[in-house]
Amino acid sequence: MTTEDFIIDLFCRVDDQMPDAKKHSQASLYPSEVITIAILFAIKGVGNRAFYRWLKRDYRQLFPQLPVRTRLFRLFNSHRHWTRRFMAEPSLLGLIDTYGIELLHPRREGRSEQQIGKKRLSNRRWIVGGKLFFVLNHLGLIVDWDVDTANVYDGSAFQEVAERNAAQMVLFSDEGFVKKDWHPENVRICQRGEWNTRMIVETVLSMLTLVCHFKKVMHRVWAYFQSRLAYTMAMFNLLVQWDGIQTDDDGCVHFSLAPFSL
Repeated sequence: MTTEDFIIDLFCRVDDQMPDAKKHSQASLYPSEVITIAILFAIKGVGNRAFYRWLKRDYRQLFPQLPVRTRLFRLFNSHRHWTRRFMAEPSLLGLIDTYGIELLHPRREGRSEQQIGKKRLSNRRWIVGGKLFFVLNHLGLIVDWDVDTANVYDGSAFQEVAERNAAQMVLFSDEGFVKKDWHPENVRICQRGEWNTRMIVETVLSMLTLVCHFKKVMHRVWAYFQSRLAYTMAMFNLLVQWDGIQTDDDGCVHFSLAPFSL
């Protein structure tokens, strides 16, 4: 499948999820086109200037009404709410974890009053950025997510999201969610090596890191950072289900983002 065929197929799948999305009379792009381009941006994993240059140079014929770069990325932000439609259904058992995302090199911390990230250790190295919290169902699909600065404690910052899914899911977490005065009935703390199925978290994070270059992004405004995360979560759910969920005889799920790397 060529990249052009992939983009057309992606648009069709996105459009199927948004049958009631109406185009504004003064808009140049349909909402489905905006979401498709934003998901391509999440897959590409580069800066906004490099992405826009690539899209305009190679695939302008697919989006003849493509607006200027700054207008396009404002559209990403204003259409972010549509990504909720691409979240997966909850299951009885689920997983929660966090993922540090670097926004700024630690040596540059504090140089700007507009800095949006905070400093914290992530994977045994210092980063200045944000922390993504996500909920996976038993198939490894993203059900819910939230984001905060990197310096927050997991068990304090993301209580609301965990409790939001309390009625539907039993969530298995690592020791990062241990909190003295917070013991929700639906959260199970797993010791290292205790529950091997939690390795599905590492699979999800490694694909986002290697394919989408998700460990470091370059956003300088918090709203646009949130938009990038929203479209990345929607992108993940779309692509891992592209040919259906594959499971082996032991019930283990196998999926990959590598075939969709741009």
